[in-house]
Amino acid sequence: MRILMTGATGLVGQGVLLEALADPEVSKVAVLGRRALAHPDPRVEDLVVERFDELTRVRERLAPFDACFYCAGAPPLGTPEDTYRHVTLELTLHVARAFAERNPGARLLYISGARSDPDSRLMPLRVKGETEAALRALPVTTVMLRPGGIAPAHDERSPHAWMRPFYTVAGPAMGLGVRLMPGVMTSTAHVGRAMLALAAMSQPPSVLENDGINRLSRTP
Repeated sequence: MRILMTGATGLVGQGVLLEALADPEVSKVAVLGRRALAHPDPRVEDLVVERFDELTRVRERLAPFDACFYCAGAPPLGTPEDTYRHVTLELTLHVARAFAERNPGARLLYISGARSDPDSRLMPLRVKGETEAALRALPVTTVMLRPGGIAPAHDERSPHAWMRPFYTVAGPAMGLGVRLMPGVMTSTAHVGRAMLALAAMSQPPSVLENDGINRLSRTP
């Protein structure tokens, strides 16, 4: 399996990358980002761009891939609506269009969020819902993952310094919540394993809610 990935430096993306590299079926992970990871695993390739809306320098390297794991995004708390919309909708769609154009037989797996709905009164849920609708219109198979709370499973650190104290304090309780409330809590490991399973399915579901992520992550 050859994977194009975004958001590998984020808390969720860190866990997804670890799970991908733990899978012997994964032969390549190309990480699209604004700085190189310089990962020691030889299967990891850096695709460095200044902006996600300018992919000219890497366009020829956006294929061939079997799947795109889209884990990039902006934090819903503390991000102005125009910035959140630009990162969540506009940049995601720009990358997704380029991926679909170069890999028409592949699939795109997008980390959305619980209760995403284009008609929601809550800005983050509304923008996520609009993003889902835009991605579904692309000429490529898409799967929307809708996790609720996501606990770090491998001591991942948030790239946002202001969020790190929260995970330090709440991390253990979040881990317990994954076991006690599988309908609303999951982990970075479960998300990664579910994405790998979805990428390998012949007919994946179009939407996978939080409890489905947890179930699928435990499927042999």
